[in-house]
Amino acid sequence: MLASLTVPSLAAPEQSGLAPPARIARHANFHREPASREALRLADWVVDSGDNQGLPFVIVDKTGAKVFVFHASGLLRGAAPALLGLAVGDESVAGIGDRALSGIRPEERTTPAGRFVASLDRNARGKGILWVDYDSAVSLHPVLTSNLRERRLERLTTPTPLDNRISYGCINVPAKFYSNVVNPAFTGTNGIVYVLPEVRDTREIFRSYYDVL
Repeated sequence: MLASLTVPSLAAPEQSGLAPPARIARHANFHREPASREALRLADWVVDSGDNQGLPFVIVDKTGAKVFVFHASGLLRGAAPALLGLAVGDESVAGIGDRALSGIRPEERTTPAGRFVASLDRNARGKGILWVDYDSAVSLHPVLTSNLRERRLERLTTPTPLDNRISYGCINVPAKFYSNVVNPAFTGTNGIVYVLPEVRDTREIFRSYYDVL
């Protein structure tokens, strides 16, 4: 006769008195690239919450005038200084995407904050761009150098972000950075661009921001 076997109890941790295992938060990897506290925390939130839905993503830090491009996993692909909208603000004027540039007043030239589904395209001149907010005609593209008086290339190389406000709202980055980092990241796929606010609260822009941190 076979001896009877005693099967150990498979009680759930809370029933057995054991605490459930602690959740381990996931973090973005900046490769020690200098970044603001808000950019670091937003990137961690994106990775930990999965808000980017498995897509490459970009963080635009308007206050620091800097762009960070990430693999879908949260590994940094590259970072670069950026030129942004002349006016301080986090909203685009309604209908601004349908207006001629000559009719846009200085105080209306803002780079909107928020979460945007982005994709590569070409502008009317056939130049490559990454659409950020199509309705507001805001894109991320290589720096424009046609107006020498604006000194856009020089503005990108200065150590301070104070002179990086010059565009109509678009995000200008160095041409090599666009070609070597932005374009490969979004080739064949959409992605997410997160633009940090400079006036409004981050939690107001990204409703569930920090909820999982």
